[in-house]
Amino acid sequence: MAGHSKWANIKHRKARQDAKRAKIWSKVIREITVAAKLHGASIEANPRLRLAVEGALNVNMPRDTINRAIDRGSGAGNEGELDEVVYEGYGPGGVALLVEAMTDNRNRTVAEVRHAFSRHNCNLAKNGSVSYLFKKQGVIQILPPADEDLLMAISLDSGAEDMDTDEEGVTTITTQVDDFANVMTKLREHEISPELAEITKVASRNVACDEDMTGTVQNLIESLEDLDDVQNVYSNAEFSFPDASQ
Repeated sequence: MAGHSKWANIKHRKARQDAKRAKIWSKVIREITVAAKLHGASIEANPRLRLAVEGALNVNMPRDTINRAIDRGSGAGNEGELDEVVYEGYGPGGVALLVEAMTDNRNRTVAEVRHAFSRHNCNLAKNGSVSYLFKKQGVIQILPPADEDLLMAISLDSGAEDMDTDEEGVTTITTQVDDFANVMTKLREHEISPELAEITKVASRNVACDEDMTGTVQNLIESLEDLDDVQNVYSNAEFSFPDASQ
């Protein structure tokens, strides 16, 4: 649909995260901790941990801080244990929202998430209500100028699922989760640095939002992302923005 961006929710989230560097550190530490807890402390043998450590280095986190988070997750640290929890809900216009959090107090976290929804006249939903709409994928975006033929060759060679270049020249490569690291390795071998590279959740069915609804949904997402325990917020909103050329 004209005026709507399939990846705008991802770009929007990244822009907000970049503007909140200090908060990003706490979220990255939680991700490292849980990745080590679930799949072990070996960066080489744990793809989720490897991706989390790469993210930590990208935001200039010291190695000592990273190692302490790994120790905490693997049981070597003395801090409280974190649990990974997911909440589902509906936003304005029936937009589906998936909220991932890491917490040492589930009662506190669910109360805060519920309050954020209610402040925007929205509600949490039962488990399974919206999660079926979302598929975990690797998403990699490369800004122009880029060699589209080279990117296509890399995508085919590394097992990427799809590649698309929009009218602004932004190339988006999507991958299965297991193939994400391989694609990133191939891009690095050709000294290509993506603007965005993450394992995310992409909706199979989207809700188109006009400009007013876009602002309302974004306000709800921002309120959720501002919560200390919330790691990620995914939606099936197709945001609409005014034409900057007008």
